[in-house]
Amino acid sequence: MKRQPEGLAGSILTHRRFTRATHDGIMLTEPVRGGCVRRLGRRHHTRSASVQRLESKIRAIPGFPRPGVVFRDITPLVGDPAMLRFAVDQLIHPFIDEHINAVAGMEARGFIFGALAAQELNVGFVPLRKPGKLPYNVQSVSYDMEYGTASLEAHIDAVAPGDRILLVDDLIATGGTASASCELVERLGGEIVACTFVMELDGLEGRAKLPGRRVHSLLHY
Repeated sequence: MKRQPEGLAGSILTHRRFTRATHDGIMLTEPVRGGCVRRLGRRHHTRSASVQRLESKIRAIPGFPRPGVVFRDITPLVGDPAMLRFAVDQLIHPFIDEHINAVAGMEARGFIFGALAAQELNVGFVPLRKPGKLPYNVQSVSYDMEYGTASLEAHIDAVAPGDRILLVDDLIATGGTASASCELVERLGGEIVACTFVMELDGLEGRAKLPGRRVHSLLHY
C-alpha cells in the first residue's frame, strides 16, 4: 500500500521556514537561486550575497584525489550549523508541496544532507549503500565509473510501490551515481520526483545522465 506523507508536514515546514533564522539573520523563506531579496536585520541582501555565503563554506583542494582534480570539500559547510540548515532548506524548498513520501541519499555524503532533508520534510530516509553493508534482502544496481564499475544497494522493503522519492546528494559530477540511484529506487517501485544537489560540476554534464528528470543544484562549478 502506498504510504502517505504526514498531513502536517507541509504546515510544519512552512511555519519553520517563516520563523527560523540563521546566526547571521537570513530568514530561510526563499530559494538561493530564486532571484529574490532576503531580509538581513534591517538591511536587504540579494541572491548573490546568499550564494557567496554558501559557496564560502565549500573548500577547494587542488590535486586531490589525483593531479588535475579540484576536490570540493563540504566539511566547512557541515561544521557550520546555521549554514548547514540553510543549505538543507534550499535543497528541499522547490519540493515542499510535492507530496514527498521519503528522501533517498547515496553513501556517504548523501546521508548527511538526505537525512536532514527527510527530517525537515517529516518523512523517512532511504539509505542507498555500497555492497555488503545491508543485513536484509537487497535490490542492487551496478553502473560504470571512470575506472571500472560500482554498485548501490537498498533493502527490498525500503520503498513502497508508488512512493514519491526525493533524491539528495552533495554533488553531481558525471551523473553515474545519480542515474543508478534513480534506477534503484524505481526498481523498488518508487517514483523519483526530483534530484537535488548542493553542488554541480557543469563541465562534466551529469544532467545528461538524468534525461527528463527534474534537477536542482544550489552551486555550480
